[in-house]
Amino acid sequence: MTQYNDRYAQPAATARTGAAVDEGLRSYMLGVYNYMSAGVLLTGVMAYAVSEIATANPAIANVLYNSPLKFVLMLAPLAFVLVLSFGIHKLSASATQMVFWAFAAVMGLSLSVIFLIYTNTSIFQTFLVTAGAFAALSLYGYTTKKDLSGWGSFLIMGVVGLIIASILNWFLQSGALAFAISVIGLLVFAGLTAYDTQRIKDEYLYIRHDAEMVAKASVMGALSLYLDFVNMFQFLLSFLGSRE
Repeated sequence: MTQYNDRYAQPAATARTGAAVDEGLRSYMLGVYNYMSAGVLLTGVMAYAVSEIATANPAIANVLYNSPLKFVLMLAPLAFVLVLSFGIHKLSASATQMVFWAFAAVMGLSLSVIFLIYTNTSIFQTFLVTAGAFAALSLYGYTTKKDLSGWGSFLIMGVVGLIIASILNWFLQSGALAFAISVIGLLVFAGLTAYDTQRIKDEYLYIRHDAEMVAKASVMGALSLYLDFVNMFQFLLSFLGSRE
């Protein structure tokens, strides 16, 4: 009788553990998507509000977009990303969240110029297209049984290449190179969306017993997906956006 009980006790315990992990993973990923969505919303609201203020006040528009401050606005989001990436182990969970919200707000300042370049309708339509593509790609990354870890180094090399090409085109002002950058950039960040989703999912299995790390990792996961989404949106906008 004892042997009978032992025979079935271990599979039952394993099943309960697996169910607990699945439930924890779903909760974790929901938290990641909630942070990411809220960050995108904050960025959008900030970008639109600042563009409206700039439109109504030419002096403010001149300071934001035609003075050296524009370079600060362009580079400030990168500073926040570096703080989160290299200081994550020193930051508390609450501090990590605060830096993320500050980053999303500053990103809104940086992106506000798009409302002065493109029509509101085309921006909204591009946002919807991006949201649909992102959802499909992230769902693929979450559900696929294929190991996407091999994509990582290739995609990171693609990002580095895009940065170098963008800096080069800053001086060349080549329409053909700008088009190539947009096409390649869209493909790279589409791949990163699926890759990052799977990576975030897999990381949970290693940190799930550390509540503090789970809280911080959910913000970092949201940051990765946020950057994938925003970059996809910007590259798509270069194709789909109608200029004012």
